[in-house]
Amino acid sequence: MIAKKFTVHLEEGLHARPASVFVKTASGFQSDIKIGKNSKMVNAKSLLGLLSLAISKGQEIDLVVEGPDEEVAFLALEKIISQNEIEV
Repeated sequence: MIAKKFTVHLEEGLHARPASVFVKTASGFQSDIKIGKNSKMVNAKSLLGLLSLAISKGQEIDLVVEGPDEEVAFLALEKIISQNEIEV
């Protein structure tokens, strides 16, 4: 299991397009992936779950990845969270 706290750098936070990119990326892995804010954790493969967290730029979130491809999944999701904007 890999767990880490992050500060979101995305200008839009994890809303709309960035959220859909994050969920699409997470869904491509077998591992169980959770994302949370203020101790509320949701399935990172659920767009509605992710949007319910209302994550804005500058907020601290938790990312927990556990499973057979956890290292690759974690690095891919960390890259998205750490960007200033989603690349087209």
